[in-house]
Amino acid sequence: MRRGRTGGLVAGGALVVGGVVHSVPALAPVVPPLGRALGVVLREEGLEGVALTFDDGPHPRGTPAVLELLREVGAKATFFLVGEQVERRPALVAEIVAAGHRVELHSHRHRTQLRQTARAIRADAERARAAIEEAGGQAVADFRPPNGIFSASGLRAVRRRGWRPVLWSRWGRDWDAGATAESIAHRSTADVRAGDVVLLHDADFYSAPDSWARTVAALPAILEALESRGLSSRLLRRGGAATTVH
Repeated sequence: MRRGRTGGLVAGGALVVGGVVHSVPALAPVVPPLGRALGVVLREEGLEGVALTFDDGPHPRGTPAVLELLREVGAKATFFLVGEQVERRPALVAEIVAAGHRVELHSHRHRTQLRQTARAIRADAERARAAIEEAGGQAVADFRPPNGIFSASGLRAVRRRGWRPVLWSRWGRDWDAGATAESIAHRSTADVRAGDVVLLHDADFYSAPDSWARTVAALPAILEALESRGLSSRLLRRGGAATTVH
């Protein structure tokens, strides 16, 4: 995950950049009140546990390693998948679903929405949806944008399609080249509480090389920290979509 700075003036709930509000939703991950005002899911209020989520897969090494660690402790997680990776490894998607986890939508080509037209965003999302549902037999209900950045048109497109726009309330910054297993575990669990949505990655296609390995190394400590706080790893709640496709 590579993230840039978003400049501009926040006034009356709008980001004004040369009179354009296209970038307003891009602030949602770093300005939680704005995210909530835009109806973006940052936390799952009322969830009796924490929602662990993994982005950018499926990955031939990272995804199976994560699945095995989750299996050992009986934890469940939600995987936001990238369509172009699903097309390469559909069997891994079926494996995720068979293990009782959820697969959701993270785009097809992992491109930032701010650089795309509404039509391009819709086409990209639909291609990913088709690939994920065919491989996993589970209809997608949630959408998380690449790099965690929604554009105004992208957010509208997601809502019109009936998907929940989902971000996170905590992250491990595991995509960064400077991350360590210790830093990932600490960032993911410091002050964690029920209802938090934790962002991690089981793939390194769009981030620092071998970043998935550091995430895998951090995962036992993350799961142990959750258990010590009486928190389990739960699935995200489903939106309005059905749970299976035919």
